[in-house]
Amino acid sequence: AMSYVIDVYRGQVGVQRSFAKFLLYVSLFPQLIAGPIVRYSDVEKEIEARKSTPKGCFYGMTRFCIGLAKKVLIADYAGAVADQLLGGSFTASTTLGLWFGVLMYMFQIYFDFSGYSDIAVGVAALLGVRLSRNFDHPYQAVSLRDFWHRWHISLTRWFTDYLYIPLGGSRCGAVRCALNTLTVFLLSGLWHGASLHFVVWGGVHGLLLLAEKRLFPADSQGRAAPARRLLTLAAVCFAWVFFRATSVSDALTLFSRLP
Repeated sequence: AMSYVIDVYRGQVGVQRSFAKFLLYVSLFPQLIAGPIVRYSDVEKEIEARKSTPKGCFYGMTRFCIGLAKKVLIADYAGAVADQLLGGSFTASTTLGLWFGVLMYMFQIYFDFSGYSDIAVGVAALLGVRLSRNFDHPYQAVSLRDFWHRWHISLTRWFTDYLYIPLGGSRCGAVRCALNTLTVFLLSGLWHGASLHFVVWGGVHGLLLLAEKRLFPADSQGRAAPARRLLTLAAVCFAWVFFRATSVSDALTLFSRLP
């Protein structure tokens, strides 16, 4: 709804005169729970004239089944292992077990979230609405910049267009650009939940991204790809600890058990 109002104000989309059609957009149920974030401009044509075809239905069922398999066959089992190894006070887990638990959680959250997104895309296709994909193999990213172009793509686009660019983006000085980046990531953490550990998770990503920009310029992104990919995966895995924890102190306690 915010994106619709902002886009109308900017003159990027036309005003929807039909309240029923606007309500259809706002209440588009496949993506309401877990995404992807759908802008009015993404589905404007379908709202005006939806068309369901056998090819679209086949695509929708296939995408739905893939998402369901990700959720039920991979995410749930990985989550059970992660809960067993990372639950409690960590006193009964070995260092190797804790590392394995963190790794399992990394897989759980990806297959869980991308599975939900695939289900949403599939159900929408059955209704004659085409949604864009929300994930693009994020764990193959060669940098954190690349990761955020692949992970929860619709959220990255939303914060970029409605917050980062209006704040000045990267067109201002280095200090202002760094503040803009941190603001976006701190608020993206808050978007995931109104708890301090989510905000810290966003702040960690923001700080690591700023360090990456300083140490690895954009024109060097393709160099030493295997090493960069492994380093990026380690940074993402490190940040997931804050995301999973029930509090910042729990996350720090876990880190104290990891050498």
